[in-house]
Amino acid sequence: MVFSSLVFLYAFLPATLLVYFLVPKVLKNGILFLFSLVFYAWGEPRYLPLILLSIAQGYGIGLLIARCRSRKWAKFWLAVSIVLSLGILACFKYADFAISTINSVFRADLPLWHLALPVGISFYTFQILSYTVDVYRGDVQAQRNPIHFGAYVVFFPQLIAGPIVRYADIAQALENRKTTLDGAYAGMVRFFIGLGKKVLLANQLGSLYSAYGDSAQPSVLFAWLSAIAYMLQIYFDFSGYSDMALGMGKIFGFDFPENFRYPYVARSITDFWRRWHMSLSTWFRDYVYIPLGGNRVRKLLWIRNIFIVWCLTGLWHGAGWNFLLWGLFFAVLLLAEKLWYGAALERHPGLGHGYVLLAVLLGFVLFAGETMTQVWDNLEGMFGLGGLPAWTVESVYYLRSSLILLAVSCIGATPLPARLYRRLSASTGGPVLAVLQPVALVLILLLSTAFLVDGSFNPFLYFRF
Repeated sequence: MVFSSLVFLYAFLPATLLVYFLVPKVLKNGILFLFSLVFYAWGEPRYLPLILLSIAQGYGIGLLIARCRSRKWAKFWLAVSIVLSLGILACFKYADFAISTINSVFRADLPLWHLALPVGISFYTFQILSYTVDVYRGDVQAQRNPIHFGAYVVFFPQLIAGPIVRYADIAQALENRKTTLDGAYAGMVRFFIGLGKKVLLANQLGSLYSAYGDSAQPSVLFAWLSAIAYMLQIYFDFSGYSDMALGMGKIFGFDFPENFRYPYVARSITDFWRRWHMSLSTWFRDYVYIPLGGNRVRKLLWIRNIFIVWCLTGLWHGAGWNFLLWGLFFAVLLLAEKLWYGAALERHPGLGHGYVLLAVLLGFVLFAGETMTQVWDNLEGMFGLGGLPAWTVESVYYLRSSLILLAVSCIGATPLPARLYRRLSASTGGPVLAVLQPVALVLILLLSTAFLVDGSFNPFLYFRF
């Protein structure tokens, strides 16, 4: 089940809200846990025992770590949790990649496992890992109520595509939270904005991106148009999902961490990664980079730490050479900024902004490829190395028909709409906006519903990770 589906919008979410607000406070976490399991089982019933096993080991080992009087035994149980969590993730996500690599390098013929990737496994695995590590460090108290812990892990708004929520972020809210009318309305606004990003922008951009692969008349213009469409699609797809997750969390009384902050206005790659998928960046910083020594070590070790973190970041997104190279690509750019030209980018923000957009665009071409051959073909097409014409009638048609979509998407990826809204709210137009906003939200819902009824292209890109 996905948020941008008619079943979710008109059946699951209303039913969950109705039951949640009817039951007494003592039962609310249990209702969230139960409905979240139903949400997960709707699309992945065979993997329901797997996620329950992951919850059980995280909960049980958290208690064991908390009860250990010996630091040595606490470290042992932490190691067990890490091995179990990463072991399960490795089996389902990386086994075939490792086997195929061994077969290729050593000319072996080992059979592939062909295990389907459980939805959301990368996200909930990292949440459980952060919990057991934080209990070991003494940053949080172990949760003694299994229902509360289960609700934390499988809470459906952020279960399958984040943001990665640490236990410390919502520990207090799990025990005692209040839902106000203003908070619920603010959450609803955020949810509908995310829905509009996903259905009205990301899905349409995805169709434009796919048109290049299906085209009988590829061209350099079409290759660039496709790459730009994907770059915008993945932003509106993932940030739209995050907006919906944060909005629903707010409705239920939780404040999740922000996951995006207009990354395409960044003026350096360093700044870009402070704005893109922020919950993942901070997770790797706090649980990998800093424990390795961060930048408080010799230069060679610091460079090693950067490469380790970005290799892992790339592989977290997917088991493929293109994802590993994507991570290494950004590792090189980050190191180059820190060692050589970062100060120059700060002095020339316009140059820095253009550099970021080009680097991120090329990075997403690498990211989007199903195979390295496809990646190379796409790059060849963009730079005219594959013998493609500069343009074709078909590519000009798609450019003209997509100009409004691209213009709206480019403006929507900047802080400009939010700034304009704040200025109007602070001026005499505030009362008018207070009336128009609910109308706009209903319009987004109706248009999104119409698109969902009419179309079948409705993936969430980060489900594959």
